[in-house]
Amino acid sequence: MKTFNLPDLGEGLAEAEIVRWHVNAGDHIKVDDPMLAVETAKAIVEVPAPFSGVIKATHGKPGDMVATGALLVEFETDSPADSGTVVGRMPTSDEDFFVEHSHNSDGAITTNDASQHTGHVRAVPAARALAKRLGIDLTQVQGTGRGQLVTVDDILQASQVPAAPLATAATRATNAPTSAAPTSAAPTSAASAGPQHKLADDAEQLRGPRRAMAQSMALSRDNVMGCTLFDDADLHEWHDDQDITSRLLRAVGAGCAAEPGLNAWFDGTAQTRKTHSHIDVAIAVDTPEGLIAPVIRNIAGRPVAELRRDVDKLKRNTLERTVTPEELRNFTFMLSNFGMIAGRYATPVVVPPAVAILGSGRLSHDVVATKGGSIEAHLRMPLSLTFDHRCVTGGEAARFMAAVIRDLQKGS
Repeated sequence: MKTFNLPDLGEGLAEAEIVRWHVNAGDHIKVDDPMLAVETAKAIVEVPAPFSGVIKATHGKPGDMVATGALLVEFETDSPADSGTVVGRMPTSDEDFFVEHSHNSDGAITTNDASQHTGHVRAVPAARALAKRLGIDLTQVQGTGRGQLVTVDDILQASQVPAAPLATAATRATNAPTSAAPTSAAPTSAASAGPQHKLADDAEQLRGPRRAMAQSMALSRDNVMGCTLFDDADLHEWHDDQDITSRLLRAVGAGCAAEPGLNAWFDGTAQTRKTHSHIDVAIAVDTPEGLIAPVIRNIAGRPVAELRRDVDKLKRNTLERTVTPEELRNFTFMLSNFGMIAGRYATPVVVPPAVAILGSGRLSHDVVATKGGSIEAHLRMPLSLTFDHRCVTGGEAARFMAAVIRDLQKGS
């Protein structure tokens, strides 16, 4: 008998929501066939079967929030060596999600956990992230979870911070009692996730992108010292066929070339900054489900027409919810073109580990005075640049903005 637990799908999240099942108990499935779809922070991911065999039981129903590491499927496998590729499976030390059970000569159940042989500390992703934030050495923490797995409560105990009286879904999943037969957390429904209190009759539980936005904004609030710089780009020399989004992307490339420190990641705990040679820009896309930010890769030096094709493709995939997790992660800069809807200036929010985001406001024809003293109406673009002032100076931000404006003010 083998079990499949929900893996960390590469986003470091504590949970995911079951969208739909493709299999039922009694079905025979082949390795890499789709088993179920889950919704992570911003993407719907099809999870394939890691084994071929008969589905003995499924755990959870559509709409349930399932903690990372919680039991999803039990298999009677065709072959003990059968193993497939699980979507999102990452080469990290969190190798506790695929557990094989067998019987020894006495009939007792034993556990073969691949992570016991990795030589790394086993910890759930939420505990690993918390340890990094608090500056705690995981090798010095005694895990109390199954197989000495380090849990969130273990990190809180090590930091002498009291654990909350009502655990989150992730904490409940990793604090199950240890026994000969490994236990797993039951999936939590939306109504039961988080603090156990009754929602108002008209209250809506946050899900998917809106839930992810709440988490990202809380992360930014706790970890970023944001400062916003405002200015305008004069577009009087633009031709009628200029595309706003692709021109903005090109201008971001010019800004990063002038000041590479804004195309970077910052680790506030370790006090380290990593600048990037490639520029991968997350572009905010407004959808009925909430804000989703797919990533345009390697924008530097690319023709605007090519950038436009990438934008159109990712926007279409985002609106259809077919964008993949790989297309949402590891951005190095952020762009918000909110002016396509309304608003001239804003204070965009930086999401760590990135250090900057550029916002583009609504274009308008403003009255300007020319060098010759005459008055003209020019098309202008309001710009709002928020940067993390812990690692970006005001001078660096201003030089970045100046380079962006110079590029935008070119006729083509």
